[in-house]
Amino acid sequence: MHSYWLKRHGIVGAYVALPVAPENFASCVAALPLMGFAGANVTVPHKEAAFALCAALDDEARLTGAVNTLIFKADAITGLNTDVKGFAASLAAGLGPEAAGAGPVAVLGAGGAARAIVLALARAGAPEIRLLNRTKTRSQALAALLAPCAKIELVDWGDWDVAFARTRLLVNTTSLGMTGKPPLELSLDSLPREAAIADIVYNPLETPLLRAARARGHRTLDGLGMLMHQAAPAFAAWFGVMPEVTDDLRAELVKALPNV
Repeated sequence: MHSYWLKRHGIVGAYVALPVAPENFASCVAALPLMGFAGANVTVPHKEAAFALCAALDDEARLTGAVNTLIFKADAITGLNTDVKGFAASLAAGLGPEAAGAGPVAVLGAGGAARAIVLALARAGAPEIRLLNRTKTRSQALAALLAPCAKIELVDWGDWDVAFARTRLLVNTTSLGMTGKPPLELSLDSLPREAAIADIVYNPLETPLLRAARARGHRTLDGLGMLMHQAAPAFAAWFGVMPEVTDDLRAELVKALPNV
């Protein structure tokens, strides 16, 4: 995706994947500016660790306590959370600007991505956000962090009847269902048919959750939109050019994905 934009805008550069173990994360980040990197994206499980390394933060990073974009300048690191605006833009484009405010929203997960998505949903008018996570302490921490911004109700993982009552949007923010990860096991039987379902996983593009949702007649949103929309402001921060999210870009990404 970034390579596509670099070529499109005639910028000399490269975007490379660097797998890093959690215990090596801080030392790896410290080395990147020395090797000429302008910045980096950060994914699971490093978003909260990245937050701790930053000397300056944007509002979204400060509110969520999670960083997905690092900018290297002089001796300081600036952290952004572009997932907030990325999810909001994807949701509005894929399901309509009223999707978040139509009724209660059920959110699965309580990691760094969930923090961004809960904030995006609250800003988009979600009247109630029901948060479910297998580890209750993490959902409690997220609810406490974002209590000033969102109305959050904690629901036990597996209590689908309570979570899905009158729900108008279900969002999976976990990696469950991703290629190489365990499946997301839940029943949609109690979810109202008019509810929409979003999954931030993009490999596979149609996860088992989205496949089951489509079979029941739900409107669905895959994770590729969020991936594209969160990447655009990161690219702009590094290279000074705001790229466009287009159908052509999506088509290129879909061709590059395995198992599609």
